[in-house]
Amino acid sequence: MTVRTRIAPSPTGEPHVGTAYIALFNQCFAKAHGGEFILRIEDTDQTRSTPESEKAILDSLKWLGLDWAEGPDCGGDKGPYRQSERKGIYGQYAEQLVEKGHAFHCFCSAERLDELRTKQAEDKKQIGYDGHCKQLSQAEVASKIAAGESNVVRMDIPREGICEVEDMLRGKIEIEWAQVDMQILLKADGMPTYHLANVVDDHLMEITHVIRGEEWINSAPKHLLLYKYFGWQAPVLCHLPLLRNTDKSKLSKRKNPTGILYYKEMGYLPEALLNYLGRMGWSMPDEREQFTLAEMQAAFDITRVSLGGPIFDTEKLNWLNGQWIRDLDDEALAEKLVEWAFNREKLLQFLPFAKPRMETFSDLAPLGSYLLSGMLPLKSADFEANKLALEAQMEVLQFALWRLEALRSWDRDNIFSTLKSLSEQMDVKLKDFLAPLFVAVAGTTESISVMDSMVLLGPDVSRARLRHAINDTLGGFGKKKLKKLDKAYVQLG
Repeated sequence: MTVRTRIAPSPTGEPHVGTAYIALFNQCFAKAHGGEFILRIEDTDQTRSTPESEKAILDSLKWLGLDWAEGPDCGGDKGPYRQSERKGIYGQYAEQLVEKGHAFHCFCSAERLDELRTKQAEDKKQIGYDGHCKQLSQAEVASKIAAGESNVVRMDIPREGICEVEDMLRGKIEIEWAQVDMQILLKADGMPTYHLANVVDDHLMEITHVIRGEEWINSAPKHLLLYKYFGWQAPVLCHLPLLRNTDKSKLSKRKNPTGILYYKEMGYLPEALLNYLGRMGWSMPDEREQFTLAEMQAAFDITRVSLGGPIFDTEKLNWLNGQWIRDLDDEALAEKLVEWAFNREKLLQFLPFAKPRMETFSDLAPLGSYLLSGMLPLKSADFEANKLALEAQMEVLQFALWRLEALRSWDRDNIFSTLKSLSEQMDVKLKDFLAPLFVAVAGTTESISVMDSMVLLGPDVSRARLRHAINDTLGGFGKKKLKKLDKAYVQLG
């Protein structure tokens, strides 16, 4: 048997360090066993998936030095490797389950399902589907389908007993079937949900080991039951511990930058970041902290993974990155610096904004220093010259951050129209609205247009600077205040 592992990211946002962490361990496991590591794009969520996000995922994983034998960019004999291109495959498997009595057509409206969840919550019962449409006769189902009634396909789940999940790291895990919902497998538009597509694709692509984050443990019973329903051999399961902030909470962008491209733009070496991710819950046999990808693959033993939540500590990452920098000779370091910041492409992007403000070449560095900096050394006093009160500026920054986090296309026109629309909704003059963004992003209101600055910095660094200004410079919001702001934000529409 050839060991085959996979990473299956969803292209719905910026590539996450957690994706790289899982990809790294999948690649190392496969290579350590003489196997193959593949990449599949799980774009079943067609409303949020974008080609730009897919490209960013592939580019960032390649930048780190990861490599896959099969994928949407390099092909393979078990493709296609985008689920949206495999849509015709899933319907037949869903119907197989219906025919065998392992799944059923559900015609429940969104209103009925909302009422059901509300009632279950009021009665303090397990939230989940109640099997209403499972009781329909074949004739009733056929009649509804013939009438064109919208429906989904749900899997049948036992209501009693316990599912035993064997995990490579955790041993036997027991989960009560009563805690498992009757999952939708096929949506009304014919697209599969993650759970059906995941199982079908892993089987057809001959995946032998599924190594994923521990947040998927509760989904394991559904997946194992689907394998049983289909009569297929299930892959070996392994659930890695989640990356965590220094306070042991789940790694989040509010407390730590989580985008791979953020670390690229901030000037981290890919070898150092990959090295650091390799230390997340795992260690080399000789316990050394600095090692290459090749060295990790050669020594990899997944049983050395510790289940204690690995802490993603940027101070430790900075130290390790410094070790990698000091290991470079001057020639190599010069090349890395030119490649990172002083390359022709970046210079040509900035010069149209800098040239009108320059009288000597030496004017360039002060004008563009904020573009080559990390988090800016801001103080609350930097915001005091702006017209709005500090608390109002914090609200502007928070609302702008939320709106920009949802922005799918990062270009000047989109950023401007998004911020202008938000200023109108908040009834704040655009000039006053943009002032705190200027300070947060560039350190001053005297820089080039804040929209142009954000384009040059990119989405990851721009959003990180807004978070830094809100939480670190201006003190952030308490839980109650943030909840109140969230409600007000939603009401804006």
